[in-house]
Amino acid sequence: MVGEILGILGKVAGGVADRIFPDPEQELKRIELQQALQAAVLERTSEIERAAAEVVKAEAQGQSWLQRTWRPITMLVFVGLIVARWLGWSAPNLGEAEVLKLWDIVEIGLGGYVIGRSAEKVLPAIVQSMKKS
Repeated sequence: MVGEILGILGKVAGGVADRIFPDPEQELKRIELQQALQAAVLERTSEIERAAAEVVKAEAQGQSWLQRTWRPITMLVFVGLIVARWLGWSAPNLGEAEVLKLWDIVEIGLGGYVIGRSAEKVLPAIVQSMKKS
C-alpha cells in the first residue's frame, strides 16, 4: 500500500518536474528535484509509519486487557465474517459490497501491522542511504 502511494507520488513529482524544467539541458535539475521530492515523501511516510508503530506498541503494552487485544479481536471478527460467508453462513442481507468492504478492512488491518513493522526496520536505513548520496 505504501509502495503504491510512493509510486503514484513519484510519478506526480516527475510530471511536475517535467513541466518546470522542460529544457533537455535542465535534465539534471529535474532529476535532482524529483529525487528531493521522493526523498521528502519517503521521509514523511517513514514518520507516519513510525507513529503508527508507536501507537500499536503502546496499545500492546497497555494496562488494560481490552487495550492490548482490541485490534486482534476486531480483525478476527472480520476474518470470521468472511469465512462464514465462504461456508454459506452469512446474513441474508449481507451483499457483495459489504463483503468487499470487510476484505478491505482486513487488508488494511493486516497490511498496516506488517508494513508498520517492516517500515520500522527498513525505512531508517533507506533514508540514511539517500542522505549520503
